Amino acid sequence: MTQADLSQTPAPDAPAPTPLAAAVAAVPTNTIQYDDFAKVQLRVGTIKQAEAVPKSKKLMRLQVDLGDESRQILAGIKEHYTPEALVGKQIVVVVNLAPREVIKGEVSNGMLLAASDVSGKLCVVSPSDVIASGATVR
Repeated sequence: MTQADLSQTPAPDAPAPTPLAAAVAAVPTNTIQYDDFAKVQLRVGTIKQAEAVPKSKKLMRLQVDLGDESRQILAGIKEHYTPEALVGKQIVVVVNLAPREVIKGEVSNGMLLAASDVSGKLCVVSPSDVIASGATVR
């Protein structure tokens, strides 16, 4: 056995790693703490209006009912959805983001969640059953 082999072999009396230690060792480096994630407020919204943003290849302007309020959200989903396919659709929205000017004069007041795969297919995240607009996502 070489010196390198000995340095990689645990001592016979060394304690086995705990499940928590093993889990921590396997965590990717770009993780956040639970308390950071708990700050994100997710609610179900129902799209009441949808229209393509002129002069934009990707942006769709949505008016979303969140139960107690309506918000404009700009989302880069124009290449994947028609406005007609979005009206009436329920989506999951991050509601506690600061408003953001996406393009000149166009402000988004939230963010919808969407999934995409390696082929580029995009799908907005929706509840599996109809639920009241404004319902909290937990």
